[in-house]
Amino acid sequence: MTNTSPHIIVAVTNDLVTDQRVDRTCRALTADGWRVTLVGRRLPHSPELAPRGYAVRRMRLLFRRTAAFYAEYNIRLFLLLLFSRVDALFSNDTDTLAACCLAARLRRRALYYDAHELFPDVPELQGRPRVQNVWKWIERKALPHVTQAFTVSQSVADEYRRRYGIDMTVVRNVPERMENGEWRMENGMPHQDNNATGDMPSQFSILNSQLLYQGAVNIGRGIREMIDVLPLLPDCRLVVAGDGDLLEQMKAYAAAQPWHDRVEFLGRVQPDRLRALTAQATLGLCLLEDLGLNYRYSLPNRIADFAQAGVPVLATDFPEIRHVIEEYGTGTFVEPLPAEKEGEAYRQYLARLAEAVRDALRLWRDMPEQEYRRRFARAADELNWQHEQKKLLAAMQQPR
Repeated sequence: MTNTSPHIIVAVTNDLVTDQRVDRTCRALTADGWRVTLVGRRLPHSPELAPRGYAVRRMRLLFRRTAAFYAEYNIRLFLLLLFSRVDALFSNDTDTLAACCLAARLRRRALYYDAHELFPDVPELQGRPRVQNVWKWIERKALPHVTQAFTVSQSVADEYRRRYGIDMTVVRNVPERMENGEWRMENGMPHQDNNATGDMPSQFSILNSQLLYQGAVNIGRGIREMIDVLPLLPDCRLVVAGDGDLLEQMKAYAAAQPWHDRVEFLGRVQPDRLRALTAQATLGLCLLEDLGLNYRYSLPNRIADFAQAGVPVLATDFPEIRHVIEEYGTGTFVEPLPAEKEGEAYRQYLARLAEAVRDALRLWRDMPEQEYRRRFARAADELNWQHEQKKLLAAMQQPR
């Protein structure tokens, strides 16, 4: 029997394994009646994907980085879109936009665009104006032809409106609502001593505190700073869950320190395992360097991940991050990371960072259980994909 559901091809340049936003989008579209095919790429080390309830296609490419990769990917993607039976296209980020826009215009199909970030302003492109201008040129040519556009924060939406006059629906990058059984709070508050003998230390005491970073191990994410601050926090340990351009460099750097046994790199972690890992943390970390508008306007998904798991966060004081944390009261703030990683100014920053960690642990340790539960329950009820996907699907049903 022929499937009469409208077919949408969703495009992204990664290998799909840990991209939870794209997976959530595809599942939302599938539940809404679309027949979804997700297109990405396969790397030599990419693990197999479990069945997802929608079709997946990963292309093997000759090039893995630089302009050659983006050119090859978009050419291959364009040919696929040109000769596929498809009713609509969905571009994730500017690096898939050229192929999707050209195919949509030639075939007169609807084009949806989801900007996960201010792509031309990512830290890796700072100081490379020619490359930035290429991506801005693609956005300037393609975005007027987009049927509906989405992005992850109001600040990013406002910047796109300023640059191109385009209106974007804000769909925050947040996790699915955890059931109560998944909350670590279900078995007692994390700062309560559940050991009847009284031998177990408080979760939020300085002793045995686990500081968790989850996300890409890239430039300006605070990994080096958190390794360097550990001598000032002798009873804390750092866990880094994620892959990225600087993973091997940071692993080597940590291994060279006398306190290397208090740093653990887990590499890429599957989403289910990451949720369990997050719930075991004492304090989540979201530390960013001010490397341009992309970081300054970002709302990292880990802010909501920590809130869903009942884990307070220590975060950089950037506008979108502050807005969410202040709204729900689920974390505290610290100044942006310094550009210089040596010298007296850097040592003073590490002292302030260590004090911010100690202050955060004391705050959550001393907070009444009822207030703690109230804050994180409210955040869990509102900072979840079940809430955000309604905005995505409603916008896709509206004519531009």
